[in-house]
Amino acid sequence: MRYDVRHDATRATRTSAPDRADAHAAPTSAGFASVTVPRHLARGAIGFGALAASLALLPVIGPVSLLLAPVGLIALRGCPMCWIIGLVETVSGARLRRSCANGRCELTRAGS
Repeated sequence: MRYDVRHDATRATRTSAPDRADAHAAPTSAGFASVTVPRHLARGAIGFGALAASLALLPVIGPVSLLLAPVGLIALRGCPMCWIIGLVETVSGARLRRSCANGRCELTRAGS
């Protein structure tokens, strides 16, 4: 449920957002999820590979190898933990559906 915070001169009040059909609709895409699991695993291979290569090549080619670190972080969408969260979202996205009605949200299986 979304809340609007309105600041008054003496206090801050919290009021609920107006009920609209689109306000309670399930999101179309998750935050860190990919379209498919193989695509997400490919992003992980590129990201972790670039991070590992940036550290492994440091003694060989010097600080220039650190230019691979931003490539790895971009592929992982920020951090390794973000990639793991995205993997969980991608795997569960095809199995679970979120439905919201009357201010109450539930997770249900996709086939039911």
